[in-house]
Amino acid sequence: MSFLQIAAAGILLIFSDPVLAQIDGASFFRTDANVPWNISADEVEYDQKTNQYSAKGNVTIIKQDRKLTADLVRFDHSTMKAVAEGHVVMTAGEDVLNGDRIEIDLKTETGMIYDANIFLKENHFYIKGNKIQKTDKNTYTAETASITACGGDSPAWKLTGRNLRVTIEGYGFVKHATFWAKDIPLVYIPFFMFPVKQKRQTGLLLPQMGYSDRKGAEYDQPLFWVINDQSDATLYFHHIGKRGNKIGLEYRYVSDAASKGAMMLDFFNDDKKDDGSPEATRNWGYDEDSVTRPNTDRYWFRMKHNFTLPADFFATLDIDRVSDQDYLHEFRDGYSGFSDTKAYFNEAFGREIEDYNDPVRVNRLNVKKNWADTYSLNAGAWYYDDVISRRWEETDSTLHKLPFISLDSVKQQISGTPFLWQLDSEYTYFYREDGSKGHRTDIHPQVALPGKIKNYLFAEAALGFRETLWYSDKDEHALREKDRADSRGLYDIKLDVSSNLFRMFDLKNKARMKHTVIPQIIYEYIPDSDQDDNPFFDPEDRIEKKNLITCSLTHIFMGRLGEPAQTATDASKAALAETDKPALLDAAAVLPYWQFCRFKVEQGYDINEANESDSSEWKNQEGKQPFLPIYAELGLYPNDFLAMQADAQWSHHDSRLESCNASLSIENARKERLFVQYRYSKDWLESVYADLRLRLSDRFSVYSDYERNLHDGKEIRSSVGIVYDGKCWSADFRHANEEGDRKFAFRVNLYGLGSTTPP
Repeated sequence: MSFLQIAAAGILLIFSDPVLAQIDGASFFRTDANVPWNISADEVEYDQKTNQYSAKGNVTIIKQDRKLTADLVRFDHSTMKAVAEGHVVMTAGEDVLNGDRIEIDLKTETGMIYDANIFLKENHFYIKGNKIQKTDKNTYTAETASITACGGDSPAWKLTGRNLRVTIEGYGFVKHATFWAKDIPLVYIPFFMFPVKQKRQTGLLLPQMGYSDRKGAEYDQPLFWVINDQSDATLYFHHIGKRGNKIGLEYRYVSDAASKGAMMLDFFNDDKKDDGSPEATRNWGYDEDSVTRPNTDRYWFRMKHNFTLPADFFATLDIDRVSDQDYLHEFRDGYSGFSDTKAYFNEAFGREIEDYNDPVRVNRLNVKKNWADTYSLNAGAWYYDDVISRRWEETDSTLHKLPFISLDSVKQQISGTPFLWQLDSEYTYFYREDGSKGHRTDIHPQVALPGKIKNYLFAEAALGFRETLWYSDKDEHALREKDRADSRGLYDIKLDVSSNLFRMFDLKNKARMKHTVIPQIIYEYIPDSDQDDNPFFDPEDRIEKKNLITCSLTHIFMGRLGEPAQTATDASKAALAETDKPALLDAAAVLPYWQFCRFKVEQGYDINEANESDSSEWKNQEGKQPFLPIYAELGLYPNDFLAMQADAQWSHHDSRLESCNASLSIENARKERLFVQYRYSKDWLESVYADLRLRLSDRFSVYSDYERNLHDGKEIRSSVGIVYDGKCWSADFRHANEEGDRKFAFRVNLYGLGSTTPP
């Protein structure tokens, strides 16, 4: 019910006779007729000559959460018009209207509010105007007005404009709007639309603006379109000063609880291109490779869809096709950019997309079904779109799976026996435009026998049989003029022996620490088999011989503060978090412990390498290296704020690191954060990344991130910014430098009205 409806209903009930109240009042309100209005006033008068009623002094009209108060209320029964004057306050729930005077026409349900202040709780809107007119049931207009989400006489921000039109449960329009920061006018907006409730409403969203060296000044204006209750769309017009105009479309829909989808398309007719000249490459291309970039008609189409099928089957569809290898790099940020698209897909569908710098985009259809968490069937088709091969190379040897079908089972007991079994199987048809094509069927059943000795030594022996069949199509490039069938049969052996030892330590204040040690030895064997004549589509077509012993030692430190767990649920969670062998647990192991340290060291010994006499078969021609690099990983989690993780491989043959990854993360309750990561891989990768955010006060924060390739000494990215976070608005200013492209951005977020976010 609107504010004027509250006033009109109360006035009608005060001054009309019972019959009139019953007829007009019942149709005018849309509330419970059985709930009475409570009305009070210091004095009520009636003038028979003018047929007018008046109530004076502390006039109050109340019904449920609706209330009208005023100094004076007059009602003309002949014209059905009423006036409320003096300190007029109307409330509907948490919505509030203050005014000096209200004029109401009870017949048309229209009126005028003078010196009005309206507060709408849903979006935390404040609307102020000298004269606000109610033109129909839920619509208000004003010649001049201001809008803000901030309280007080001097709000932190406001929008002022002319020809304001606001529809309750709808949206608002204002022309010739000006954005003010306190008393300073900053931005002029010719036309502005905003939602008045948080229900989905068609209308213009706030634009994004920014500037960069490569693109110049940018303005990106979205239009949100509510199609129906199950679908909506957003249209984008993106003006890029140095490059031209880009348009975009996003379409989203929901069919039922499990079926939904999103489709996005961008199109950009680029005015600039890399024609191979040094200046064009420097300004519009990238000199990291020799591929030219005559990009004109550029686009990016992406889609994700989840849908249910009969018989409890479930399907997913992912489509990702881009015009060129640089498009996602150049449009990483902003509306419909790569970063926002990736975040949306991950949140809405739980599936991401390939990284922005990957020229191979994966398009896939998957259909799956599970049976009682025991068997799973997966089928589908995967198409790998290699942008560079598609556009610039004469032949395209990209391999696709069109289609594939797999049937797998988890490890389960063979009825009436101590044996376990599991199955991995798959059929795939490999297709490529240029090169060999063919079918492959791979079936790999395994049988295992677990056992234990006195609850401290566990062993499991497994035997697998693997049969692979190929049927290759004729291939002119390989000079094979007819189809061909091939097969491969292998067996594999695995023996896993481990233990689980722990000791409890009592600390101060009833705290306890548990130290668990898990030694493990795994032996794996696959015989040597001549596979050179078999087709080669992917690494599964070449299974190397294996005669390997791997030894590992894992230390787990867990702590407990205070008393033991009070419920079985807490105990079960603690037990499962600690180990996958519940049989090892005793009463002491089911307490509410948290893991604050985990350390593992592992090394393998290659028996085949040790026994190999032919130096040409050695991994290193300078000598045998049967011992694999030592692998170690460490995780430290002393509290909720600090986390450290590291892993490394060390070759004692070469006395050097093969790889190393280390990270440190610190985050406190104030949302201050420090994250540092180091990555190293011998001969090709060494980089460092840092991310910092600090709060200077309750309102101001600073942030920065930095990434550098230490292998070639080049800076990948650096940025710094400052954020102001107020009660009703926030502002973010940042500067970024990425591969020679400087970007300046200013983002303003107006709570309740949306945000302007520069790309």
